Amino acid sequence: MAVSITARIAREEWRALVRDRAAVVGLLLLTVLMLVAALTAYEQQRGANAERARYQAQANHEFQAQPDRHPHRMVHYGHFLFRPVNPLAAFDPGIDGYTGSTLFVEGHQQNSANFGDVRQTSLLLRFGQLTPAFVLQVLAPLLLVFFGHAAVARERESGTLRLLLAQGVASRQLVLGKLLALCGFTGVMLVPALAGLAWMAAGGHAPWLPVLLLAAAYGGWLLLWSVGVVLVSTLFARGRDAFLVLLAVWAVTVILLPRWVPDLASSAIDLPTRYENMIRVQRDYLALGDSHNPQDPQYAAFRDSLLRQYHVTRVEDLPVNLKGLISMEGERRSTELFNRYAAAGMDRQQAQSRLFDHAGWLSPALALRRLSMTVSGTDLASFRSFLEQGEAYRYALVQRLNTLHAEEVHYADDGKPGKENRIASTHWKGFPPFHYRAPPLDDVLARAAPAGAALIVWILVLTGATWWLAGRLGRIAR
Repeated sequence: MAVSITARIAREEWRALVRDRAAVVGLLLLTVLMLVAALTAYEQQRGANAERARYQAQANHEFQAQPDRHPHRMVHYGHFLFRPVNPLAAFDPGIDGYTGSTLFVEGHQQNSANFGDVRQTSLLLRFGQLTPAFVLQVLAPLLLVFFGHAAVARERESGTLRLLLAQGVASRQLVLGKLLALCGFTGVMLVPALAGLAWMAAGGHAPWLPVLLLAAAYGGWLLLWSVGVVLVSTLFARGRDAFLVLLAVWAVTVILLPRWVPDLASSAIDLPTRYENMIRVQRDYLALGDSHNPQDPQYAAFRDSLLRQYHVTRVEDLPVNLKGLISMEGERRSTELFNRYAAAGMDRQQAQSRLFDHAGWLSPALALRRLSMTVSGTDLASFRSFLEQGEAYRYALVQRLNTLHAEEVHYADDGKPGKENRIASTHWKGFPPFHYRAPPLDDVLARAAPAGAALIVWILVLTGATWWLAGRLGRIAR
């Protein structure tokens, strides 16, 4: 009997929403926005991936097509690496527009990624892109506020609440029926996004597990707002008051906090500017010595150890080219230096990110954004993985060329006027191309777990508060 009463209340509330032309129009507009956002983001993602793949193939061809050269010239010629776009970036681009996608790798230098979308396009990109994630994070809760704020308060304002209670309808049945109707409204809003995610997984564009996690996260997000809207509507006697409170909550949690918390994290944990970091790196790099000069005092101990290792007294008697070996040692030392600075900078950025994560317990919007970016592969950890893989490829490439310098070029002729010291281009034609490997799913799940836990706790707390307040609604009405 209780179930039938709750279902009848939900059905009547749903009919009221359907008869409301504004609600129907709002739902249609949101659906259209979702479809436009999904199609636009998918086309941009596909175009970006095709463009980067084309540029990567061109860079690979140009590197391998270099003529016979001295191997150290190839070290300075360098190579371009392009980060492929995660398929789920079409749903939530995260920080991809700010981080850069192109990495130039060369000897004696560790460059940062360049050509972020924000720097290449309109400043409007800084204020948010029209993506499915943006529509569900920002616009969908606002629609729930507009059309659900008076769900319970309307019964109190019109005087029907007392009549329903007098007829034997339990207050919790009433509130639960209103909540079920609003959840049905929420489900309709989710259909386009869920259909798009399912299409991506079914078509093999994205793995099923991240897709299911995204669907669960955004379903939980809108469930949280449905519960919150009914809670506030139960708390206030007038729909107008409930609407103002919900609008203020939406503005603070969805608009203000996601922009204020990163600024707070930046103030709490300072990052050196790019130029300050370059100056410090260059100062320490110069202190390592000149790896182009085999007589540099900084490499005297290394040179002496080689002479002892090969049981000779002159560098000319070494079976390998001393210049190539010193280039290898210099690259090893400089890479350790570059990696130390890069890791320190990334660690500070991730410390800022952890502050953002902790704030997710204060605002479910922050928890959702962290979860969404992590699962979509568009967070800071994914970008760091690209940089580290690119640096590992750079080091292996340079050291392979330095090995050719040490083994294929004679020391006595190296740099002597009239001697070109070139080696055959076939040596670098077989160099393996760069392949970016996405982080394993286990790592993604581990990083997404805290944000998911925060979102679940928020849902449970609001649900408990709504259940408790619904039980007191009969006393309040009297």
